[in-house]
Amino acid sequence: MDDVLGFLEQNFDHALAGLTAFCRIPSISAVPSHRHDVMRCAIHLHGAMMRYGATKAGIYPDWGHPVVSGEWSAGRPDAPTVLVYGHYDVQPVDHLEAWQSPPFEPEIRDGYLYGRGTVDDKGQVWMHLMAIEAWRRTRGELPITIKMVVEGEEESEGTSLVSFLAAHGKELAPDAIVISDTAMVARGVPTITLGMRGLCYLEVEVESLPADVHSGTFGGAVENPAQVLCRVLASLKNHYGQVTIPGFYDSVRSLSGRERQELDALACYEEQFRLAAGAQQFSRGEWGYSPFTRMWRRPTLDICGLRSGFIEEGVKTIIPARAHAKISMRLVPDQDPKEIMNATEEHLRLLTQGRAVRLSVKRLDSGRPYLADRNRLAIAAAQRALFRAFGRETVFAYEGGSIPALKTFADMFGKPCVLFGFGLPDEQSHGPNERLLLDNFRLGMKSCALLYDELSRMNK
Repeated sequence: MDDVLGFLEQNFDHALAGLTAFCRIPSISAVPSHRHDVMRCAIHLHGAMMRYGATKAGIYPDWGHPVVSGEWSAGRPDAPTVLVYGHYDVQPVDHLEAWQSPPFEPEIRDGYLYGRGTVDDKGQVWMHLMAIEAWRRTRGELPITIKMVVEGEEESEGTSLVSFLAAHGKELAPDAIVISDTAMVARGVPTITLGMRGLCYLEVEVESLPADVHSGTFGGAVENPAQVLCRVLASLKNHYGQVTIPGFYDSVRSLSGRERQELDALACYEEQFRLAAGAQQFSRGEWGYSPFTRMWRRPTLDICGLRSGFIEEGVKTIIPARAHAKISMRLVPDQDPKEIMNATEEHLRLLTQGRAVRLSVKRLDSGRPYLADRNRLAIAAAQRALFRAFGRETVFAYEGGSIPALKTFADMFGKPCVLFGFGLPDEQSHGPNERLLLDNFRLGMKSCALLYDELSRMNK
């Protein structure tokens, strides 16, 4: 492997230039005005796959943003087939004043590459492309067949990946799935993520009037929807940090003794997560659980946004006609998003029953939780690859966020999913000044190349 790893080291500047060009394209899938940019990014990625030797590559448009796929065949017919998944779309760049450099003009500072998409997820997709190129240029062929699927709607609500899998899923037929869209628990600590939480996302509107009215004239006589909504939201958690929706915890899987021990062993990294969030201290949260357990292995409910009435400078004495809130719930095994959505909507209607308001609930997004079987051969192969790259043992962790495609892949193919990521908790993947540690870019490329070597010896 010295030749493959040496190629990556010698061509690091080339790899970095390629990632920089990739990140210059503002592929914001959630913003309609960037639709052309998302397609431009898909075309750019397709071109890169072809340059780096894909025997098959295609752009698969749907009503939404396209899926880009590429295939590299192994040098032997009995080699395992590995599906590598990622996404080329990125988050919006709100609060531009908080960015120290323009989000789509990548810049190197203090050992990091700054720019939107550098870590989530263009940088991690590019690691795999560079590892593939290193194998091809040094050995002439890959030790495994790689089928790469990169979507353009991971950061927004879309159905293109579902449509692609319905049409082409049987052609993929992987022996393992590798997803590099996760983080390490700390710098220098190689990490395999064993599970991710699911998601329910709702928009709630409370309306009482056709239009805003004078608070002096009507105050005390008509319902104030902002106050009704605030009371409702406040009641969704009790004093112990527990969600009060009936049945919310009924299907929550208990932690095993081994899982508790592993989470306790990672407590030394909790302070780094607090600093990454910029919080003065962790909240008390759900009583009886550590911060990592609450973030990774317990379900949560959070208010993501509130909007009502007059919020500009100055004074305007009104009772607002309506109030809105957006609520996310992170789910754990074995919670079902549809059941949680139904229970939440029913509970909200009960809480507003008898009030002179109209309640509407809009279901915006959902995803199922995922928990890996750590005893699969592919995960053992990933452990060995990371040890060879980093020179230290891998830790097992979990992720509080969601990758919607993860459970879809697991259910469709019935094969192990290896969450093999190289981000860091403080790299602002969804915030201003997103960045990727260049050392992790280097180690990530090497780890991917080593993973292909280890997976080539995997017994199907």
